Amino acid sequence: MLTERESDTVVVVPTYNNAGTLSDVLHGILEYIPDVIVVNDGSTDSTSEVLGGFGDSVTVIAHERNMGKGNALKTGLKAAKEKGWRYAITIDSDGQHFPSDIPLFLDEIRKTPDALLVGARDIAADNMPGKNTFANRFSNFWYRLETGNALTDTQSGFRLYPLRKTDFSGWWYTGKYEFELEAIVFASWNGTVVRNIPVKVHYQPPEERISHFRPFRDFSRISVLNTLLVLVCLLWIWPRNFFRSLSRKNIASFYRKHIANATDSNLKITAAVMLGVFMGIVPIWGYQMIAAAAIAHMLKLNKVITLVASNVSIPPMIPFILYGSYYTGCRILGRPVILLPGEISLENTVRVLEQYVVGSFVFAAVCALAAGAVSGLLLFIFRRRR
Repeated sequence: MLTERESDTVVVVPTYNNAGTLSDVLHGILEYIPDVIVVNDGSTDSTSEVLGGFGDSVTVIAHERNMGKGNALKTGLKAAKEKGWRYAITIDSDGQHFPSDIPLFLDEIRKTPDALLVGARDIAADNMPGKNTFANRFSNFWYRLETGNALTDTQSGFRLYPLRKTDFSGWWYTGKYEFELEAIVFASWNGTVVRNIPVKVHYQPPEERISHFRPFRDFSRISVLNTLLVLVCLLWIWPRNFFRSLSRKNIASFYRKHIANATDSNLKITAAVMLGVFMGIVPIWGYQMIAAAAIAHMLKLNKVITLVASNVSIPPMIPFILYGSYYTGCRILGRPVILLPGEISLENTVRVLEQYVVGSFVFAAVCALAAGAVSGLLLFIFRRRR
């Protein structure tokens, strides 16, 4: 008899030319979960014959051509959600995962319902490909930067997705290997708990392994994706989270901890505010907060105050910052503020960029001095006793 947790869980298996291991994987899954969806992603080997041998024991969805692991996962997860399943466990068909670990996911989801669980593999396992180890560490770094959440394995395909809290029908989700990183980033941004649980892993010797991972092309795609995700963080996620934190209680707590009861002098707090405002305006889009935190660390300034002040470049302020920087550059270089339509050319475009870059540093310095003057005055008034 099935437990309640097993009855609302389906297993989704994306497969492409893994006929040699697929049968064992499916037999292993069926020992624990009776509901399985296999997405045959345009396989050209004997995968169809293997699946035919399972009859009605598994649901098969076939892509006419190979569309990539991400698209295969989206197809399977969308189908599972449409059929009313609450959870979907995904597992690779190459035999690296152990279906005997499925009960671990079922036990863990009882502790944190509707969480997204990622099986954490032993990176030091025998025959673990070197490119996989590097790719995982690379992915872990970007995931932590983009979400603030640290995971030890962000690329494992052995996962449990909470289908009620996830929508894979949007245009944004990518179709290749990078889908699995993107999925957990978006889940974290949407407030879903994303956690690792330890799982076993087995890698066949190199001469027997079938891998569809293309290091150069897939690393390039992941790098482009992470660049876009960092920009989304800069322009939307970090400002959104900042404004969400602006409750009266949080503001009072921040003031008590980092200003009223801080051991830093008024001068150091003022310097942290000035550094944050300056770094929030200078034209290093996507890396402003990272650079601000690094410089604050080197100067032994309060990093929290610096990062809060660097949020001056929130979306509503960006048009004013861009225009202020450009206008300042025009005045410094003695050039006209507005170009007529007939004057648009490559040469003038370069001139405009030059005006903006030069002006942004001066405009950032002026704004930092103004912010320093105001914050210094307020600190003098409210922290006179100290």
